[in-house]
Amino acid sequence: MTDSLDLKQLTDSCITIAREAGKKILEIYNSDFAVEHKEDKSPLTDADMASHHTIIDGLTALTPDIPILSEESAKLPFEERQQWDTYWLVDPLDGTREFVKRNGEFTVNIALVQSHKSIIGVIHVPVLDIDYFAYAGGGSFKSEQGGTAQQISVKKLDAGRLVVAGSRSHGSEDMQKYMANINASYDDVEMLSMGSSLKLCLVAEGKADLYPRLGLTSEWDTAAAHCIVEQAGGFLTKTDMSALDYNTKDSLLNPFFFVFGDDSKDWSSYLA
Repeated sequence: MTDSLDLKQLTDSCITIAREAGKKILEIYNSDFAVEHKEDKSPLTDADMASHHTIIDGLTALTPDIPILSEESAKLPFEERQQWDTYWLVDPLDGTREFVKRNGEFTVNIALVQSHKSIIGVIHVPVLDIDYFAYAGGGSFKSEQGGTAQQISVKKLDAGRLVVAGSRSHGSEDMQKYMANINASYDDVEMLSMGSSLKLCLVAEGKADLYPRLGLTSEWDTAAAHCIVEQAGGFLTKTDMSALDYNTKDSLLNPFFFVFGDDSKDWSSYLA
């Protein structure tokens, strides 16, 4: 079906939709917003829902025949989802905790998944007015303030220095052990703390070498950035270095994973 989809045109349309959702988010971000809590106790704001409706409406108009799975509508049973070969996977506001803290490190994520792989990824950063985007076979790009898009790519490893992206709001004991092993192996390790899918974008644009995620995420957290990382020449794998696929099981939680630019190193060797 990829042959019948114009991935570039769909990507361009997704950027427009994500930017529109970003405007809705900023209207609420710049107001006195209220915060509720979902069943899993994670925060939910009016901005999540405003973005969700904007994206659902936009994607439904764009591709009425392609189903949509959004974080805010994720209660679809696997029996239904497993019939889908191609579908949109959306996180209307990735980094709600960062939104609530007002640190600007949140994103709008839109991915098109086909045969369990992410083939379009669009990430909009509303506060910074930055877009990251990619589609299968088309390369990865970054555009700032709506300007000309520049191609981005991962970087090769430096012999003695390692830049590691980490979560601003989610630390874990596993991560501490992993980083202790990394620190014992490198003379110079720099940690870049960042919220949302921006951590994966740091790897895609060559600002970080590695993002180990030894904590829970959902499929909509990674799918858009997954395409952007891969089209920039990088990798997103499970912690055994095997492929991470989408929509293969009842749970929408991801296994722990690594995002990296250079595959000359076995990043699983630093696991405790």
